[in-house]
Amino acid sequence: MRRPAAVLLAAVLVATGCAGAAGGTTLTVFAAASLTESFGALEHRFEADHPGVDVRLNLGGSARLAQQIAEGAPADVFAAADPEAMRRAGERVAEPAVFATNRLTVVVAPGNPLGVTGLADLARPDVTTVVCAPRVPCGAAAQRLAALAGAPLRPASEEQDVKAVLNKVRVGAADAGLVYVTDAPVAAGAVDTVEIPAAERVVNDYPIAVLRDAPAGELARAFVDLVLGPVGREELAARGFGTP
Repeated sequence: MRRPAAVLLAAVLVATGCAGAAGGTTLTVFAAASLTESFGALEHRFEADHPGVDVRLNLGGSARLAQQIAEGAPADVFAAADPEAMRRAGERVAEPAVFATNRLTVVVAPGNPLGVTGLADLARPDVTTVVCAPRVPCGAAAQRLAALAGAPLRPASEEQDVKAVLNKVRVGAADAGLVYVTDAPVAAGAVDTVEIPAAERVVNDYPIAVLRDAPAGELARAFVDLVLGPVGREELAARGFGTP
């Protein structure tokens, strides 16, 4: 027996509506590795405020994330560790806004057994040093800092994100590394820090933007508003980020 078209349409709408409710909505956020902890907290806050929304963080080196976006990877929001990475993401990015700042510090083994006191010591032959690759924001900052201090770096390896640098020092694969001040507390007890006075003059601005073709555009704008607003500022400040 044929059913009236209106009945069939209602059945389709109910079915698709249930599927949408069951499946929820995904918000994909590409974010610099140094934002792992702060954006993890904001992810939970956003999901609590938006029932049914699943925030999925794609964390990594800003340069790699920018390349993925430029090549068409589906994403809603991009938060980078410097404006250059945002620029590399290409025309898909719309109107980035700076939401935080960061600077570098030296991490060493607990107790600083090799007596590292500054950047110049990182080039000593008895100190195995790791830094970020120059194309990565933390690596570009390391290069600028070394040039400013007149202390050339001779790293044993160049990593693709700041977490990899921190991890090598934490597990003893390196004696010292240059990481963001926001990353060192994550490894508290496993590393010590050596402050670099000149680091105050090399500051990375962190931009965030909604992608023009964001599948979840309205939610993406809401997430960016959360990051830029009082809740985001408080969370970022608690993690050691500076204000723009």
